Amino acid sequence: MYKRIRDLREDNDLTQKALASMLSCSQQVYSNYELGQRDIPTDILIKLALFYDVSTDYILGLCDDPKKNY
Repeated sequence: MYKRIRDLREDNDLTQKALASMLSCSQQVYSNYELGQRDIPTDILIKLALFYDVSTDYILGLCDDPKKNY
C-alpha cells in the first residue's frame, strides 16, 4: 500500500509537500504514510482514491487494476 501511494504521487509529478497540503496534513505526516511508519486514516485513504481516481482496493493492494474493486 505504501509503495502504491508513492508511485501514484510520483506518476502525477507531485511533491510530498503539495500532496500534504491537499490532504491538510504536514509533509512529515504524509512522508510517514509513504514509509509505512504511520497507518493511513480512512478519510485520507478515501481522499487519495478520489484525487487519483483509483479504487481504495487498488491503494490497499487488494487488486492490481486501479479502477476495480476487490
